[in-house]
Amino acid sequence: MSMNPAAKNRLIGGLCLGGAAAIWGGMYVVSKYVLDYIPPLTLVVLRFAVAALVLGLVVWVKGGWRVERSDWGALARYALVGYTISISAQFIGTKLSSAHMGAVLTSASPAFIALFAWLLLRERLTLRKLLSLAVATVGVLIVVGTDQGDPSGGGSVLWGNLALVIAAVTWALYSVLGKSLSDKYPALTVTFWAAVAGAVFTLPVAGWEMTTEEIIWTADPLVWGGVLFLGIVSTALAFFLWLKGFELMDAGTAGLFFFVQPIVGTLLGWLLLGEHLTLAFLLGSALIIGSVAVSMKQAQET
Repeated sequence: MSMNPAAKNRLIGGLCLGGAAAIWGGMYVVSKYVLDYIPPLTLVVLRFAVAALVLGLVVWVKGGWRVERSDWGALARYALVGYTISISAQFIGTKLSSAHMGAVLTSASPAFIALFAWLLLRERLTLRKLLSLAVATVGVLIVVGTDQGDPSGGGSVLWGNLALVIAAVTWALYSVLGKSLSDKYPALTVTFWAAVAGAVFTLPVAGWEMTTEEIIWTADPLVWGGVLFLGIVSTALAFFLWLKGFELMDAGTAGLFFFVQPIVGTLLGWLLLGEHLTLAFLLGSALIIGSVAVSMKQAQET
């Protein structure tokens, strides 16, 4: 029995969104290591520059550079909110707080995605969707716990956590703003120009940062491998997959896939760092996966 086009789109969209969130599950550990050598805003510029170069080569081969003049303002807002503000706040928060807390606080994004989708896209905020969101949020809290970072960090931890909250809210707005752009242009085109604009918008503050913070120029392959991972995998690939997923399903349901991030992050800790998988992790993961399945079933019925 062949799959109808709508169901096929939801399946492909879910795979794209789950893939992006899985990539970001390992991003916090990588960025935490690299941030010991490169300041956050400078790292943002390097990340977007690498992504723009890779995406530019792909766009050059496939074509699709053109964006209508009337849409440059929307594209600039999209890049400013999601690339410059959200990612900068994410890196600053991760540096001042902890990688673990970064996964906790930025996992609030799906709640804000559902809210912005209701306000800006007029998507229905159904009871089932709200319950799925609540259950998934409980699952995240069970998975990642309530670590408050290193107490010795003093006020810097508080500022770091605040930056992570800003990252969560602006990421949600970015995700919803991208839906109207991806309805008009290929996801590859939007992701490329957003990466270029994100690097340009962040460059002035990164230049100021370089005069106030020390950059440790090192030949450590793990540092530069981390920069390449952040640019090619976590940005060029994952941002494309995330935008493509939002193109193929409603924003409120798509946002739930962000909850895959802490599951993958914890699994990577188990595989790479020898951390233990607890019963709480299994329970929380089951709640998250169940909530996504319920929400996807509702989307199929409507």
